[in-house]
Amino acid sequence: MRRASGEGRYAERTLFGVDDVGDEERIVIWIERRPGAVWAVGRAVNPQLRESDEPRPEDVVFEGFELGDALERANEALEDDVRVLEEDGRPAEARPFTRKEVLPLLERWFFNR
Repeated sequence: MRRASGEGRYAERTLFGVDDVGDEERIVIWIERRPGAVWAVGRAVNPQLRESDEPRPEDVVFEGFELGDALERANEALEDDVRVLEEDGRPAEARPFTRKEVLPLLERWFFNR
């Protein structure tokens, strides 16, 4: 049974590519807010094939207290994956993560507690 755990995610991007044997793969990069005012950036390949939506420890590419740092790391991961997809001849378009996208969700969480 799959358990959903996306409620702490503030932004997410999904890219589609192919793996080494030519099968389609899905790459998901996200920014989430964790307990203790920690921002985390995650990256998972083919999460839809897992038994749980819970991120694995190896999925976390950044943890820290500054939203700006999380945005920077998320965009670096996104740019890296887009570059690889383009080098493989795959169309890859993804808008960057922005503070403007994340802040309204953070404010909603903060004021509705």
